[in-house]
Amino acid sequence: MEYNFKKFEGVNSRSEDRITITKNNSIGFPTKFYNDNNIKRFEYVLLFWDIKNKAIGIKFTNEESEKSKFKIIHSKIGYGGSITARSFFRGNNIDPKIYCGRYEWKKEKAEGIGEIFIIELKERAAK
Repeated sequence: MEYNFKKFEGVNSRSEDRITITKNNSIGFPTKFYNDNNIKRFEYVLLFWDIKNKAIGIKFTNEESEKSKFKIIHSKIGYGGSITARSFFRGNNIDPKIYCGRYEWKKEKAEGIGEIFIIELKERAAK
């Protein structure tokens, strides 16, 4: 019998694919999500809010001229990326302490926007 082994090199790395909202007004892009979606090639994020569905739309971009963009903080040691979105949360009356957690995402083409990642917020008990 012939084997084709591949060495596992993911010790102590997170294999989380869900987008994270933190209590500290950040949106995190864990390593697996970051790598699978090639986020390192982008510098900015545009955020969209659907109040009726309590959904956040996330569009990755390199468009410097976009005035309402958030700078992606890329981990220097390979732990994905994140943005600080305090103004987005405050401007839309979203309390991250109530909505913090990990969210499954879906990718869709939104009219007038293009390809975006969507997460639907769910209330959690504030701690």
